[in-house]
Amino acid sequence: MTMTMTMTWRELARNLGSEHAQVVPITVFVAVLCLCMVVGHLLEENRWVNESITAILIGCLSGTIILVLSKGKSSHILRFNEELFFIYLLPPIIFNAGFQVKKKQFFQNFLTIMLFGVVGVFISTFVITAGSWWLFPRLNFIGLTARDYLAIGTIFSSTDTVCTLQVLHQDETPLLYSLVFGEGVVNDATSVVLFNAVQKLNVAGLDSKNALHIVGDFLYLFSTSTGLGVIAGLLTSFCLKALYFGRHSSVREIALMVLMAYLSYMLAELLELSGILTVFFCGILMSHYAWHNVTESSRITTRHVFAMMSFVAETFIFLYVGMDALDIEKWKMTKLSFGTSLGIYSTLLMLILVGRAAFVFPLSAFSNYMNRRAERTSTITLKHQVVIWWAGLMRGAVSIALAFKQFTFSGVTTDPVNATMITNTIAVVLFSTLVFGFLTKPLIHCLLPHSTANGQQPREAKMQKEDMTVPLLSFEESAATNLLRAKDSLSMLIERPVHTVHSYWRKFDDAYMRPIFGGPCHNNSAC
Repeated sequence: MTMTMTMTWRELARNLGSEHAQVVPITVFVAVLCLCMVVGHLLEENRWVNESITAILIGCLSGTIILVLSKGKSSHILRFNEELFFIYLLPPIIFNAGFQVKKKQFFQNFLTIMLFGVVGVFISTFVITAGSWWLFPRLNFIGLTARDYLAIGTIFSSTDTVCTLQVLHQDETPLLYSLVFGEGVVNDATSVVLFNAVQKLNVAGLDSKNALHIVGDFLYLFSTSTGLGVIAGLLTSFCLKALYFGRHSSVREIALMVLMAYLSYMLAELLELSGILTVFFCGILMSHYAWHNVTESSRITTRHVFAMMSFVAETFIFLYVGMDALDIEKWKMTKLSFGTSLGIYSTLLMLILVGRAAFVFPLSAFSNYMNRRAERTSTITLKHQVVIWWAGLMRGAVSIALAFKQFTFSGVTTDPVNATMITNTIAVVLFSTLVFGFLTKPLIHCLLPHSTANGQQPREAKMQKEDMTVPLLSFEESAATNLLRAKDSLSMLIERPVHTVHSYWRKFDDAYMRPIFGGPCHNNSAC
């Protein structure tokens, strides 16, 4: 009887493995994801551990168990494919970042964020590319092309600021939180756009003309991708306002928001634009207009649903990174000595540190100078600069995906040089997330004590109140009056560009945009 039951169980297991080859690994992976959620909840108050670290550690543990059970053949439940990441996992992460962004802080510090997120990526890419080009051959690591070196610069310029954002308090340090959050999102988008521009580059002869070509491609992708995202967000907002889906079903209006966001991303990819930028600005426009056109229950639901989708996607990625770190085949394929591998790994870490410092401190000084010229009291203190520098040292999901896209085909590579870059990318992500992530909370608590951050940290100065009833131009007034107002406005634009643009945008938004696309006016009246 017992033998019969044992044979039955064995046959059942064999049938499951053969008939449901895809279902079994997915089931196991989802179970491990659930374990990550539980453990992350239990460690929520821990001083050293965050969600990313928890997922990586559980991934390493799961990979070890699978490696033992498979007798050293594999450490994976699922095989990573960069298309899986770019098509299914990345869109909800970036869309939620745009949808949840605090727009007032983001756009008040827009110039500083763009300095860090765009100019900073170019500087970091140059430092990492030049450094690796010069140092790798001296470590007897050869075989990379010019395009590979440029790709390495963009891969390791992409940051992951999640660990730092989990520690910072938005209400206590609004300026610092806005800069770290804004730079993290813009940095990812810029890195991917720059990576795509590098793929189109003719590397036969690198000169100033090619450099200008990269900048031109970047500006084209940046502007067209942003425009597509704005159009998708406005179209969704107009449909929700004009058709009022909520009178029949709140499910339809939520579904429309989700599907239009995903459609904007896929259209951008289809047109060879940047889906990250498109879906990010689509999220901003939807939260600014579309969110006000849905029912109250849908407003609550959308915020939680989008955050949940982003959280699951991020956990999925870090869980896989933990498993992939134990991929024995990739480590064997490198065929390099331990000293050479350690040298490459140490070089990459050093270049990340130097590349980060090369722009954070100079650009912070430049931003403070511009703030003083504009008579704004907010400054990026030295402690803030250290936190911003530290927040950008960690590497995450985008770095992994770009590395797989550059050095593998559908997650598989047979080239020792490519395998070396994949293993070193994973090692850098692991080290930066675990070590720097462990030290993030103590560092921030040391630099920004709670009592100081709560009452004494310099805050972004409140914008001066302007008369929102004053028109841009009035046909009822004389030409001289209008000309004088235009001259005053031009003077304001030169002296305080961000404040002036923001004030005129609010007037334009209240007068023309909100009546068409939805949302309350800034004076709390219905538009």
